[in-house]
This record gives sequence, structure tokens and C-alpha cells, in this order.
Amino acid sequence: MIVGQGLAGTCLAWEFWKRGLPFSLVDLEAGGSSRVAAGMINPITGKNFQPSDRIGEFLPQAMEFYAEVEKQIERTIWHPMPVLRLADSEKEWAKMLSKSILPEVAPWLLNHGVPVAVDGWEGALEITGGGRLDTRTFLDASREFFRQHGIYQQAEVPVDDSGAGRIWCEGAVGLMLGRFGAHRCAKGEILTLRARDWDERHIRIGAGGWLVPLGGCLFKAGSTYEWNELDEVPTAAGGTRVEQIAARLGGSHFDVVNHEAGIRPILRRSEPLIGPINKGDWMFNGLGSKGSLYAPGVARRLADWITEGTEPEKEVNFLHFSSDRS
Repeated sequence: MIVGQGLAGTCLAWEFWKRGLPFSLVDLEAGGSSRVAAGMINPITGKNFQPSDRIGEFLPQAMEFYAEVEKQIERTIWHPMPVLRLADSEKEWAKMLSKSILPEVAPWLLNHGVPVAVDGWEGALEITGGGRLDTRTFLDASREFFRQHGIYQQAEVPVDDSGAGRIWCEGAVGLMLGRFGAHRCAKGEILTLRARDWDERHIRIGAGGWLVPLGGCLFKAGSTYEWNELDEVPTAAGGTRVEQIAARLGGSHFDVVNHEAGIRPILRRSEPLIGPINKGDWMFNGLGSKGSLYAPGVARRLADWITEGTEPEKEVNFLHFSSDRS
């Protein structure tokens, strides 16, 4: 039984389905950060302008996975799009230029890393391999697919010690219950905007946030980090902060269509963890803000571990994580 139908649980369900394994998928409600998320994949990230960990391995696995799911649900869920990384200061721009010639960064840059001039910014670089997973369509269409096949049910799973072979994929809800030790979950707020004259050719990243085109003059913008008030309630302060980010990245003329909040499931940075826990149960959690990139490949590893006994590398192994903290 897979408990939770966010990115982790849904990706694992598809792995079981591909292998012809019997399973059930249970979720209490259709909510959580996975459905709020913009689904963005950006190969070169962070203040240090470096590739996401093992991107060369996980990105092809994600692309293969999403293409297979699209055939099953007969819907488009992956939208490839280059990323425009914008520098807001001379210091940031100097760092980006110095990193752009490194062998691990250069292959991800379009036009051989030639800078792009953008009004109001120190400079910009175009990054290939990016795009957007339509997380809501992916999750909702997958849920309906598994419902039609008698696999999905909306129900509450009692927490007991029966050892029924459950795989806990509850995201932030499970982490905040303290099942896996101390967590680092963070609330983020996202706006859906309508703007008729904004550039829809790139995902834009800069000014401490991001702007993702959805098509049809719609965009998602974010994001904020709140470490204490961990709920899914949008706030005026959070909305104002995201509006400031959107104005910097897109322009001052836009309408707010929707304001949402979700909780990122984090145990350590934005890195997932999988592994056995007590009495025959398993866990898959900690996807953080990079779930669209890592969930498919990690789900494959967990399915291999459960069905074939193939233990994954230390970086995603919850057993190592637990022993390192003890």
C-alpha cells in the first residue's frame, strides 16, 4: 500500500504499475504542496550557479518517465523551456561568468554561454534542459487512471504497528508528525498571474525568485520561505513579496489570478530519502523544491529496492541518514 498521492507516491505507483505489481494507492485528500508547485526544473541552480546534484543522471530518467506517463494518461504534462538566469548585481554576474566556463556548467549553457543583454539587469545566461511539469494535471490524471483500475481510494490510513507493508509518501504532513526525526520543512507562497505582454519563451530566475510561463498569458511566480508558520494559508505579506519578485522579473502590469501556499517536505536540503522503517514499512520523502527532477529516478530506486533487494546509493538511503544522525 502506497500512502500519499503527491509526487513521491504517484511516481512510485507508476513504477509498480509498469512492473505489473499488485498495489493500492491511498490518500486522505487531494492537496499538498505537489499540486501547488510550479513543477519547474532548472539544471543550474542556487547562488553558486552550479548543476543540481547528479542532474546528468536524474534528468534523462525524469524525461523518460514523464513521456511514458503521457502515453498512459493521454495528456501533456512536460513542457520543455529554456531558463534565463538573471544577475541583479555586479558580484552575482561576476560569479556566474566565472562559473560558466567550468566543464560541469558549460554544457548546460545555450549559445556557448554567450551573455544575453536584458534591460535593468547586469547580465543573463540561457540554460538548456529546463522546463515545467504540469504537476496538477500529472497528479489528477494519474489519480483518475488508478481509480479506474481499482487501485486508488481516498481514505485515512490508521497509524499502527501492524506492519502491513505500507510505503509512507506523505510529504510534509508525515515529516511534521515527527516520524523520521527533525525536519526542515518550509512554507512557500505562489501567485498565478495574468500578463498579456510578458515574455513566454523562458523561465526567468533572479531577484530571489522565479517566473514560469504557463501559456495563454498565465504565469506562476514565487517563492517565499517561511520556517515557523507551517500551514497552507496564504498571507498578505507573502503575496506582496511574490508580487515584488514578479514585477522585477516580468513587469509591473499584471493581474493576480490565484494565491496559494504549500509546505516543502525537507529533511535535509532539497534531497529525497527512501528506505525501510519499522515492521515492514517503507518511506519516501524529502523531495523539497526539486521533486519534479528527482521523484521519478528515486521512485525507480525504491521499487528496485523493494522488489529486487537492490539497495540504492548512500545519498538517498534513509538507513544511512538515520545512522549519521545517531
